[in-house]
Amino acid sequence: MVDEHGAPDAFKNRCLNAARRLESCISYFIERISLNESNEDRKENTLDVWLREGPRKPDVVISLSNLYSVRPWEPELAPIFIDGISLIHLPKLPSPWPAEAVDRLDRSDDLPELVWLRITGPIEVDAVASIVTVYQAQSDDAASVLQ
Repeated sequence: MVDEHGAPDAFKNRCLNAARRLESCISYFIERISLNESNEDRKENTLDVWLREGPRKPDVVISLSNLYSVRPWEPELAPIFIDGISLIHLPKLPSPWPAEAVDRLDRSDDLPELVWLRITGPIEVDAVASIVTVYQAQSDDAASVLQ
């Protein structure tokens, strides 16, 4: 999420922490994808990706909002395995973007800091947004332990 009143690197740090969390999801599969682009206000448009590995690992949900770009994918009926997953911070001008993101969007002074989600496998999820949240559920094993 863009935070004009936070620390200068707050959004970048949130992106890096989310990316670290997603590194462990390479053995997961995409259980469900939900895209809502029906709102006139970009901030209300969302992409949610549910990841699951099994009962011993926690489910993970990646939620992007204030979407700037979503490349379409072919919907699949069955869960889809993941070959690769990355979440990359895209800074405001004048800071450069990673080489593979340079032609992703037209850059301008009005463009805020962004995050780029890429998931590869039988389908590719590719989205750019200015708000990212990664949720992690308890694993079934951890949830079954009484406190």
